[in-house]
Amino acid sequence: MQRLLSNDQTLIRHIIRVLNEQAGQNSVFPDQSVDRATAAGVLLLLGPRINKKNNRVEPCLILNKRSQKVRQPGDLCFPGGSITPGLDSSLAKLFSLPITSLGRWPYWSQWKRTHPQAARLLALLWATGLRESLEEMRLNPFGARILGPMPPQSLVMFQRKIYPIVTWIQRQKRFYPNWEVEKILYIPLRELLEPANYRRYRLRMKTAAAGEPAPLTRDYLCFRFQNKTDNEILWGATFRITSIFLEYVFGFKPPGLEDLPVVEGSLDRTYLTGQN
Repeated sequence: MQRLLSNDQTLIRHIIRVLNEQAGQNSVFPDQSVDRATAAGVLLLLGPRINKKNNRVEPCLILNKRSQKVRQPGDLCFPGGSITPGLDSSLAKLFSLPITSLGRWPYWSQWKRTHPQAARLLALLWATGLRESLEEMRLNPFGARILGPMPPQSLVMFQRKIYPIVTWIQRQKRFYPNWEVEKILYIPLRELLEPANYRRYRLRMKTAAAGEPAPLTRDYLCFRFQNKTDNEILWGATFRITSIFLEYVFGFKPPGLEDLPVVEGSLDRTYLTGQN
């Protein structure tokens, strides 16, 4: 683990190999079409950043914090979003060229030859993730390096299926979030691999109308990120995808829920609708 975290190129090669192996074993992109109305292409974004705690450059997970103007305000999420079929189909052709990002992915030729339908779907979702990330945080799509796809995850509260693609950003040092994004967060992978940073998230689902049943309370496994400027909770589908990534790449599993310290939170109806 230390060897991987201390050398970016070693880490990148390892991630590419592991994700391709997992994609083959688990049929991440089966040879069938997906529901484009509910599918979302997102980028599990990685890149080097100075860790404020030790003043060392190390690989980080880069997340958006959703603004109060959108659904699920305050949640940490991957950049990306819904498919725009016509535009994203055209962009998929561009990003599949030999000189562009998907064309340089080591397994692209193999995927096109052995699983052409899955390859077309990967290209479409990659284009969607890049386009949406450009809109949300001004990610330079030509500076993004695809490392591989991961299994999709379905949202619990919304009819949406998220297709994550692991991506490396090397040179872009600054992002410019739009109105959908409150801020951009850098979480060192080293801290995600520390069991002491995990918590039991006790979440109360509030209702606004009088006479309705008492709020529902549920416990979720989560990751708590704290430094001088941030105190954030990573939970839900983004947490699940991140946990799968950590298990694939590092063999790491979070601790069990039962023995973890409790942090409390609440959601009201605006969580489902967003605020204007």
